[in-house]
Amino acid sequence: MKGRYVVICMAALSLATAAVVAAPTNNIMLTGYWPPTNEMLRQFSNNPEQNEEGWQGENWMGLGYDVYSFFPEFPQGLGKGEGDFEVDYQDTSNDWWAFTAAIQPIAIITFSRGSPGADWEVEWRQRNLASWINDYQAPFQPTPSPPDNSVPPGTIRYSSLPMQEIVDAVNDADLGLDAFIDWEDFGGGFLSEFIAYHGTWYHDLMADPDGPAWNVAAGHIHVAPEVTIEQGIAATEVTLQTLIEYVDTVVPEPGTMMLAGMAAAVFSRFTRRRRVKRGKLES
Repeated sequence: MKGRYVVICMAALSLATAAVVAAPTNNIMLTGYWPPTNEMLRQFSNNPEQNEEGWQGENWMGLGYDVYSFFPEFPQGLGKGEGDFEVDYQDTSNDWWAFTAAIQPIAIITFSRGSPGADWEVEWRQRNLASWINDYQAPFQPTPSPPDNSVPPGTIRYSSLPMQEIVDAVNDADLGLDAFIDWEDFGGGFLSEFIAYHGTWYHDLMADPDGPAWNVAAGHIHVAPEVTIEQGIAATEVTLQTLIEYVDTVVPEPGTMMLAGMAAAVFSRFTRRRRVKRGKLES
């Protein structure tokens, strides 16, 4: 009987291990557009052509998460740009679905350049617009437009970031920035709102903890053009730490609870069957 018990327990552990493999990833995805939002994310790029100093995102700060950033370059000045996530509706959407499928991010922050000032503006909501501000290259509108045909035009999706915690942490860091939540407006009707909507849309698609690529949080931050690269890097790191603290409260530690629960369940079932055979079933 001992041998049979060991086999059953080993089977439970095998099942639990298989379940752990299907657990959510530890990947966090960041995107940028115009400066400073591309430059402030450069350390998290794993593209050696964009980050000669090497990817710093692996197990970032020992917190257990791999951070990936994607952004365009602007050798000709502001405009469409070149590379990943060009300021272009078709390029942005194509890159979005390719990169999210590849890394299946547990959390996402999209960044873009905001209004003049020194603001770190956390956006609350974004729209599934049917008409957008024209981009730089034909076709000038998204295809399709609205981008999300699963809901009516004008549908609003909301940030799932820990918004107030991010604002408080950035302000408390004394970086010379004014962090706040925009409760009144939207993302602006151009590429900022377009990619921001993709973030909230992706979250809503992947919000099921039992789904194949669980996403815990996604949202958008507008960064003012007067924010220096150094300030942007520091505020990004503060924002990331705050996001990770939040994700850790939502996602159970991989494996531990699942292994214990499944092993206990199998052990309970096995011992119950033994009691039945002996005529000693207890309630």
